Amino acid sequence: MQNNRSAFITLISVFFFWGFVAASNDILIPVFKEKLQMEQWQSQLISVAFYVAYTVGSILYLLLSRWFGGDILNKIGYKNGISLGLCVSAAGTLLFIPAAAYVSFGWMISGLFIVALGFSLQQTAANPLAIVMGDPSKASQRLSLAGGINNIGTTIGPLVVGFAIFGSFAPGVKLESVESVKTPYLILGVAFLLVAILFKLSSLPNRSENVSEENKENKQFGALQFPQLVLGMIAIFLYVGVEVSTASNLPELMRQHSGIETAQAAPYISLFWASLMIGRWTSSAGAFDIQGKIKSVFRFIMPYLAFAVFLLVNAIAGTDLTVFYPYAFVILLLIGAELMSKGHPGKQLLIFSLCGIAALAVGMLSTGLISVYAFISVGLFCSTLWPCIFTLAISGLGKFTNQASSYLIMMIMGGGLVSWFQGWLSDPGLLGIRASYLVGIVCFIYLAYYGWKATQLLKQQGVKLEEVSENH
Repeated sequence: MQNNRSAFITLISVFFFWGFVAASNDILIPVFKEKLQMEQWQSQLISVAFYVAYTVGSILYLLLSRWFGGDILNKIGYKNGISLGLCVSAAGTLLFIPAAAYVSFGWMISGLFIVALGFSLQQTAANPLAIVMGDPSKASQRLSLAGGINNIGTTIGPLVVGFAIFGSFAPGVKLESVESVKTPYLILGVAFLLVAILFKLSSLPNRSENVSEENKENKQFGALQFPQLVLGMIAIFLYVGVEVSTASNLPELMRQHSGIETAQAAPYISLFWASLMIGRWTSSAGAFDIQGKIKSVFRFIMPYLAFAVFLLVNAIAGTDLTVFYPYAFVILLLIGAELMSKGHPGKQLLIFSLCGIAALAVGMLSTGLISVYAFISVGLFCSTLWPCIFTLAISGLGKFTNQASSYLIMMIMGGGLVSWFQGWLSDPGLLGIRASYLVGIVCFIYLAYYGWKATQLLKQQGVKLEEVSENH
């Protein structure tokens, strides 16, 4: 059991990297926009390049698997797959050397693209591996725990990278030279290589137990025959979409309707992303081997411990924290929803999606800080949707699990497309910024439906979530 726990700790280290780099992109966008005098839409190509790389990586994975006559991860193994992905990401960080030397936007987004390409392979291996490592009834909680580690990265990434680039936590510090951009990413590249070696030497399982010799004769794209996967792909697309679009359109909404200028928006956006950490830490309490009253106490301690991390990070950055204290009461709603779901991925997806609909409705119909905190609380209710969808989508797929994981990772592109669509609808000549959040409500309606439908499909197939690992 101890060996399995240490292997899982090794596994979730890569989840930290994904969050650290993704959130740090928000530091690079204004840096290159200022130095190259770019338009806002041009600087946003940083995010586009990063998210599209996941889709390109998944397509390459499927095509190469078909070319080599079998699932790549089933051939090379989980540890080798994650180590290879880390090496690819490390290679991407090297492009920050010419990017900084020549102040080249093209080199920089190429470097980020390759970093994310490596992340795509890592995610394809790491997500299903986290699900099958241990008690199957706690699979979604283990992914929530891994997601909580991811959100530590999203919380401290911008702070660390910002300090490394600007030499200060204070906002408004002018950047003397883009040369300082390369240092944190080169250090990150070294970290990627060290962790790749750690994975290679770790006790993580290297082979998927669901693959046998006769399996290799099956059609490579057989995963799409499972309706829970096809519907789950749509769910991942919309989930990442509603998560990213809610945050990316929030500064403009606060500027127009709450009197919070763009320069003051950063702490509120930080709280949105911290809300995902709060929700995931809450759900992850079920992944620990504790019972009874102690587990109940954990469910109350974990979210406020995560909230304390947010307060600490912003205190270091010199933010006035008093305006955020009332959010502690909003967190109680999350705890209530978590207790109602009892850790069942289908039920949790349904309940949290309904809470997301309610949060968006309150945000659209209210004003001031009530409206702002309602929109921010969407982060709380998005927090565990990824592990819930992932668990439901790959349950019962057996030998097609790795292939299905690649299909799901491909749909991360929803983060770019849905947020762009809402941004287009937010034009005053169309719906306006407040009514544009109807896009999020539509997304949540589908996610609630998927939580119910996937559970029914698995029952019809004779797949019990308590027995998922046996089928894998």
